[in-house]
Amino acid sequence: MGRNTRKRRSPLAIKVTAASAALALGGGGLIWANFYASAHESNDDAWGGNRTKAAAAQVATISCPDVGQKLTNVPDKARTDVAGELSNLDRQITEAYQRLATTRDAQTRDASFVQNSILQPLKERRQNILDRIKLEITRVGGTAPGDLDTLANCTGTAADQTNAGGQQGGQGDGGQQQGGGQQQGGQADGGQQQGGGQQQGGQQQGGQQQGGAVGGQAGNGPVAADFVDITKAPANVKAKPRNARNASRGSFTTRCGVNTNKNHNTDNVIVAPGVKNGAHHLHDYVGNQKIDAFASNDTFLQGGSSCQNKSDLSSYYWPVVRVQDGSQDFDQNNDGGGKEGNVGKILTPVQAQIKYVGSPTGKVVAMPQFLRIITGDAKTTTNGLANANAHWSCTGFENKVQLTEQYPICPQGSKVVRSFAFQSCWDGQNADSANHRTHVAFADANGACQNGFKAIPQLTMRLVYDIAPPTIENGQVKNAYAVDGFPEQLHKPSTDHDDFIAITKNGLANKIANCVNRGQNCS
Repeated sequence: MGRNTRKRRSPLAIKVTAASAALALGGGGLIWANFYASAHESNDDAWGGNRTKAAAAQVATISCPDVGQKLTNVPDKARTDVAGELSNLDRQITEAYQRLATTRDAQTRDASFVQNSILQPLKERRQNILDRIKLEITRVGGTAPGDLDTLANCTGTAADQTNAGGQQGGQGDGGQQQGGGQQQGGQADGGQQQGGGQQQGGQQQGGQQQGGAVGGQAGNGPVAADFVDITKAPANVKAKPRNARNASRGSFTTRCGVNTNKNHNTDNVIVAPGVKNGAHHLHDYVGNQKIDAFASNDTFLQGGSSCQNKSDLSSYYWPVVRVQDGSQDFDQNNDGGGKEGNVGKILTPVQAQIKYVGSPTGKVVAMPQFLRIITGDAKTTTNGLANANAHWSCTGFENKVQLTEQYPICPQGSKVVRSFAFQSCWDGQNADSANHRTHVAFADANGACQNGFKAIPQLTMRLVYDIAPPTIENGQVKNAYAVDGFPEQLHKPSTDHDDFIAITKNGLANKIANCVNRGQNCS
């Protein structure tokens, strides 16, 4: 877990409030209560209903060890079954968080309610699944981690502790990451480390994190402190590594659209193959048009593509962004949507640039067919920032400020930008790994691959959104926007992530590598 170096407020400066939430059955959906009002407020608002009076609550969310990241050596024959059990763990956490969010009144009356009625039953259910995971691994001759049982216990996390991981800011387009993906931010005048304006953001917005313990239209974030006026955020973009003489200086751009045909689902075939709603949040898909939980290497080449280059059948998919303006979208009563706290109007990017670039230290090798890469971490609220790879900025500011722990509030005429720079080093053997990370890696600070890994064309993505700027009033954010995620992750900006499966035909993988190595700009 990433080390938390963010300066903590004193306990007296922290006011943790939350609204008592209500369950209403309507069209089979779970209607989440708003957590905006403080303990002394009750007023009508733009969401079309009365705000609920908040009751003091110490626990904002639930923090559980990420079992999947610990499983680095699962035999191939057991991976599908283990992936299914990991998805069951995610489902259990979602259900426990829903119970946490809808029992605030009970929590104020009984200090042991969360531990006895939510965390302890969750631990017992998790232990049953961990036992099944050990069985699945050992029955095919593998060895389960000896400390797996220690991962059963979950804890309650207070509102002021939900940005775990420290103040690492993002880096500029094409910048390299340090230490397995943890991003090191720049330094402001005076040498103080900044997390893309993280600490200042709270002060600029009045220094408050009220609006409920976790805020948001669905009661699970974001909060005012998750936003920053980008014009007031310190510059943190570092210079790119210097190119060596034999650097691969070219680029290859593939044009695949912005998902105007609204190809969505809440599956994730990489981490939860064969599991419906394995992601627990909605994805945009461009490229391959037939990617869902039940797609496989045997069917990928039959998927068709939204890309102009029909030899590019790769799957590029990312969590949708929604604006929390009180509206709902088609999935308000669906799993992965409103039933799991992902609410608001889904925004389609106005631009999606997908580009492969080279290595500053040498030539690249072609990506292998069916290579899978996940960049970023959907669970940074509980995992910390070690694998975070979120880059949030605004047009006109991308070369100066890249944010990891806050969403930008862009000035008039500027658009919100999400960008990703994927891992660019490959172990030379595996198209995937048990935890979907160890077969690929980030280059070091000089742009070189370590530990015998080979440089591959680095996939970069830039998504641009036209979003009306949120407003901060009395420490509360209105018309917020947020990336979809697991409900207990509170829609933090750092949870942004992106997924990719390399699927090509007619020698396209080699054409991309050759173009990059020759220093050409191809499409």
